[in-house]
Amino acid sequence: MGNIYAVGDIHGCLDKLEQLFAKIDPDPMRDQLIFLGDYIDRGPSSYEVVAYLISLKKRMPDTVFLKGNHEEMFLQYLSGIERHLFLTNGGKATLDSYMKNKACADESLIPPDHLQFFSALGLYYQTGDYIFVHAGLREGVPLESQKSEDLLWIRDAFIASDYDFGKRVVFGHTPFSIPLVQPNKIGVDTGAVYGNRLTCVKLPEIVFFHV
Repeated sequence: MGNIYAVGDIHGCLDKLEQLFAKIDPDPMRDQLIFLGDYIDRGPSSYEVVAYLISLKKRMPDTVFLKGNHEEMFLQYLSGIERHLFLTNGGKATLDSYMKNKACADESLIPPDHLQFFSALGLYYQTGDYIFVHAGLREGVPLESQKSEDLLWIRDAFIASDYDFGKRVVFGHTPFSIPLVQPNKIGVDTGAVYGNRLTCVKLPEIVFFHV
């Protein structure tokens, strides 16, 4: 078995994503990549980030992509639901990025392989020792019974919790200046889109990589 590399919220920061992967250099035959959601919005290169991740999956088929609340808002926007919510949470940057990369006037704004990427995102992933999720978990609720709203949006109730979820929870969503490391959880969103760093944790050693 190789290592697991779990990557925090990218938010359209292609330059930091490329720099991060130059630094961690995962082994395609042994290691597994897990992305914790929020690939889009706020940053300038949402289209390019998704294209990079789609290409990465072809090289490392065991890669796992989880859904973040920003992908949920984007899918709702595309369905005509809560459009204002998406736009007021950095969505305009995503639309601008896709419009910039649109080849011709009669082409769909979102390419089919990108739509497939967004539609296939999971809400959580677990291994023998870890649960990976975008935002966190609700205390006392079995994993399979957790509400999607909590998995995508929860903050304070999870961050403040010392509850034993059965496995250590690795999550993003809530930005910290440095990674949060507690006995029951590891938080790796370090605010890349806000001028801080993009973070990845290597497991099981708990070694952090930043750019």
